[in-house]
Amino acid sequence: MEENTDPDRHDRLVAAASTALAAVKAGEGAGVVGGLAEAASGSEEGKIDARELMLLLFGECSTMVAALGQGGTTPVKMQVYDDDGHEVPIDEADPPVRTAVRTLLAEVHGDTDAASEQIEIALRNAGPEEMASLMVQALRWTIKLSAECTSRDLPVPEWIAEALA
Repeated sequence: MEENTDPDRHDRLVAAASTALAAVKAGEGAGVVGGLAEAASGSEEGKIDARELMLLLFGECSTMVAALGQGGTTPVKMQVYDDDGHEVPIDEADPPVRTAVRTLLAEVHGDTDAASEQIEIALRNAGPEEMASLMVQALRWTIKLSAECTSRDLPVPEWIAEALA
């Protein structure tokens, strides 16, 4: 997909991610995430926006994971939970969750191309509900990682801290 060179694009993506983070934190994210997922399954521009939004979130999650790994005595552990709050082995997780884990791990290991490829595969193959699930996973991890960084006095990207304040 062709990259957009609009200088305000990053600001718009951050604003969209901030709105979605605040909504999910407040328990009102279904409409926002659903709208983003619908856009991702529509036009080519919607797919580009969804990809860039998720890569922004996963990239920030990766930065926070790195800070937690260096700045704390407790190791960072990837956990996946079902709707009832029970831990699920990654191989038994729903496809969007497995995609989220693979995307985050690629980002953590500095392989942005592999992370982007995971999102591209999801955009090609996933329906709106699966895209919404992937976006919710990215948003939830961003919220949890920022809370953990804050509790350990580690840096949190300013736009995330503001969105969650």
